[in-house]
Amino acid sequence: VATFYKSSCSIRWNSIPPTTTKENFETKKIAAKGKAHVDVAFWGGVVPGNQTELKDMVKAGVVGFKCFLCPSGVDEFPHVTKDDVEEALKELQGTNSVLAFHAECELNEETVCPSDNPAEYQTFLRSRPPEMEVEAIQLVTNLCSEYGVRCHIVHLSAAEGLPLVRAAKHTGAILTAETCNHYLTLNAEAVPDKATQYKCCPPVRCLQNKEKLWAALASGELEMVVSDHSPCTPDLKQLGRPDANFLTAWGGIASLQFGLSLFWTEARKRGFPISDVSRFMSLNTAQLCGLSNLKGQLKEGMDADFVIWDPSALLQESALDVEESIIQHKNKMTPYLGMTLDGKVIYTVVRGNIVFQKGKFSPPMGQLTYPLTSEL
Repeated sequence: VATFYKSSCSIRWNSIPPTTTKENFETKKIAAKGKAHVDVAFWGGVVPGNQTELKDMVKAGVVGFKCFLCPSGVDEFPHVTKDDVEEALKELQGTNSVLAFHAECELNEETVCPSDNPAEYQTFLRSRPPEMEVEAIQLVTNLCSEYGVRCHIVHLSAAEGLPLVRAAKHTGAILTAETCNHYLTLNAEAVPDKATQYKCCPPVRCLQNKEKLWAALASGELEMVVSDHSPCTPDLKQLGRPDANFLTAWGGIASLQFGLSLFWTEARKRGFPISDVSRFMSLNTAQLCGLSNLKGQLKEGMDADFVIWDPSALLQESALDVEESIIQHKNKMTPYLGMTLDGKVIYTVVRGNIVFQKGKFSPPMGQLTYPLTSEL
């Protein structure tokens, strides 16, 4: 499987300093040097007042920018208004960079009553209704069409937003959209009380919604499947506490390690060919990030990035049992604990070098990777 997935694009807000200035970007590049097992690229961030930094960050090598249309939950990365977005789009015109949106807008009315039980997932689900995504996607599609800058909807959860994406593309907007493995694997009906490891924003929605997302992948309305990997400590997730609260626990799911198996487990049930694994998780993501000259395909002249992977579920040794003992990220929280997934990565190869072999890592040999829009 040709895989840009085995390169990594760093989140731009959930670490300090946030990548909202060229200076902070340079600090992160220094911090990453010699520590990455795969090739790494960086996203920049758009926050109120940093629009004049954007062109310098493009030249310095960020693959694009992300902003929040609602509070991010992180003080260092405040959300933006429509005016902020318009200023950013003006700065990005002519750069061929991309602005990605956490597409939820706060609603004027309350959707949760004081008497609702915050330990129940349905309470959290009501607090982030599909209308939040629909309103935000409508704003993004309008601005994308007006300014002619590449725009991208990250982690689309609500199927109600898909007609807006479809309509914008039909009128020529340079718009792409992705969804995540948790929206394609999990469903709201199966989330237990107090199981805050399932919390993310936008939320995992109902089973019917999940199937509509799969249909959107099949039709091409959604072009990518990503991790939105968002780890945290058990304290922030409130795990194991008798007063665990979906409304106040950290929102984010840790799953980067299992993405390939998660996607294939569900995709094969619905008749997707194995080539779609590479298309949705490698080729299209590399194109989004301006890295398709090096990443995303197995062909002459490209970086030799790929995995040796057994997709079969017929043999027990090809199944992946998700247990704490095999989780590579620091905090072992994931809603996938106890699941058995189809397919297992045997080797990971980056630029022709084996960096992962049967559960063991080689010394770090990842490099910083820059998009075609940079001057590096």
